[in-house]
Amino acid sequence: MPDFSLLQNIIIYAIPILFAITVHEVAHGWVASKLGDQTAKLLGRLTLNPIKHIDPIGTILVPIVLSTFGGFIFGWAKPVPVDWHNLRQPKRDMAWVAIAGPTSNLCMVLLWAGLIKLILVTAESSSGPVTALLEMAKIGVQVNSFLMILNLLPVPPLDGSRVLTAFLPPLWAYRYNRLERVGLIILLILLASGLLMKILDPLFFGFLALISRIFGL
Repeated sequence: MPDFSLLQNIIIYAIPILFAITVHEVAHGWVASKLGDQTAKLLGRLTLNPIKHIDPIGTILVPIVLSTFGGFIFGWAKPVPVDWHNLRQPKRDMAWVAIAGPTSNLCMVLLWAGLIKLILVTAESSSGPVTALLEMAKIGVQVNSFLMILNLLPVPPLDGSRVLTAFLPPLWAYRYNRLERVGLIILLILLASGLLMKILDPLFFGFLALISRIFGL
């Protein structure tokens, strides 16, 4: 990574991370509102103002710690509230609400990758602002790719579990969703054991390779 000042590094990382987690949460709330639940809208959560979505630990502390020690940079925002009772077809619609988050991250991957391609094709010099924007776009691709893949894992309360629930028989879905109470513990165990990264690494790097091939990067 180019030699940037501490302030520059904070800005370069903060912008794509804030967009990644903010748009992800807004996407959940926006789809829920279209399917009958106005909870997020009434609480003022359908906004791109990151202050409304900041979680002190997931949005600030975790990304700073990870950026300090290197490796993957990711975080999370305050979950957008969704009342499934208000949805027209709760089981099906919860799956659409869930998949909206990772889909928003995919869209941002494509936008950031497109920006990288545009810079590489049109930039006539590697000046400071150009280099910083290029680095920001690269981080945008990485962060959104990682969040998309992580959230698609079928581990409650990740989005992938909501999608899987839509395809399970009622009794199985009920029992499966009860795992949400220990979902965070399961994720921490997977992370501490190294198994989580063994699962995510090939998916993550394979997806980045696909994006690079598509955009000719």
